[in-house]
Amino acid sequence: MLGSVITFFGVGGGTYYYAHEIEPASLQITKEMITSYRIPASFNHFKIVQFSDTHIGFQYSFSQLEKLVKTINDQKPDLIVFTGDLIDEPQTFQSSQQLIKVLQQLHAKHGKFWIYGNHDHGGYGTDMVNDIMNQAEFQLLKNSHKNIELGNEGITLVGVDDLILGSPDLKAALANSDEEKFTILLAHEPDYADIARKYFVDVQLSGHSHGGQVRLPLIGHLYTPIYAEKYVQGKYELNNKDFSLYVNRGIGTTRLPFRFLCKPEIHVFTLHSK
Repeated sequence: MLGSVITFFGVGGGTYYYAHEIEPASLQITKEMITSYRIPASFNHFKIVQFSDTHIGFQYSFSQLEKLVKTINDQKPDLIVFTGDLIDEPQTFQSSQQLIKVLQQLHAKHGKFWIYGNHDHGGYGTDMVNDIMNQAEFQLLKNSHKNIELGNEGITLVGVDDLILGSPDLKAALANSDEEKFTILLAHEPDYADIARKYFVDVQLSGHSHGGQVRLPLIGHLYTPIYAEKYVQGKYELNNKDFSLYVNRGIGTTRLPFRFLCKPEIHVFTLHSK
């Protein structure tokens, strides 16, 4: 695969420049309407912004992060969720205070929530990343849930630990939650959907795949990591459309500093009571 990528980019300097410099900085805002009879009327037009896989430190700078923060705030989100892989190599990261300061600038009326990705646990980064996100006023959902309430109505936001280097436990995460409430799950790896679809979950939001990072015409993605091999990007409807999975292509890059036909993205979800 690596040889094929190098050969492809070697065809022309213009292709290399575009994939290395232009597309990784070409953020796409993907807007989705989530409609369900289980969504309370008070949550009509409730807006959730998801961002994922920033991989800060590997071809993704603080100046780029500051622009991302402004773009997210411009969407006027009611809720912000981050679905893992904040820093590419936590063991070598030296700019925690600067990162905290930037992330503190994100604002959402009903809170900011996050889950662990495999890079967050890797390189002994578990406690460090948790400390950064705590100080940035993000609430960790690690095999736990949070009730989001408007008046006398509510929805449930659930998060599980990373599948590769953590210990995800959806049963524990859903314990004592109300299965009659509309339930959104944050799970870093998208293939976890095959487990989540067996529970009373309506929507799963994931990252991890980067959409493959490099996609070729007629071929599609060349590679995705483990547990992002079945569900790669976009929306999937399972359980006869009773369960929806959205896979975010992420912000940064990893392994190879390229994106081709696979722009970075944030998701803007607007809830609608059917």
